[in-house]
Amino acid sequence: MPTVFRTPRFRFHFYSDEGAEPPHIHVRSVDGECKFWLAPVSMAYNRGVPAHDLRDVERLVFQNKVLFLEKYHDYFNR
Repeated sequence: MPTVFRTPRFRFHFYSDEGAEPPHIHVRSVDGECKFWLAPVSMAYNRGVPAHDLRDVERLVFQNKVLFLEKYHDYFNR
C-alpha cells in the first residue's frame, strides 16, 4: 500500500492489487476512508469521512491530480 502524498490529516495511497481499475487514489483519515477517480476527478465512495473533510480532500485531489496520475501509472506500469 504505497503512500503517495501525506498531509497532517490525510494519507493518499494506492492498494497494490487494484491495477485493473481506472486511475484512482484512496484517502485515509482518522474518521474513515474515501476513494476518488482521477480522470475525471470524482468521488467513487466514502466510508466515514465527514463532509467538511471531503471538501478538503477533493480540493487536494484536484491540486495534485497530475502527481497522482504519474504515481499511479509508474506504480502499475500503465
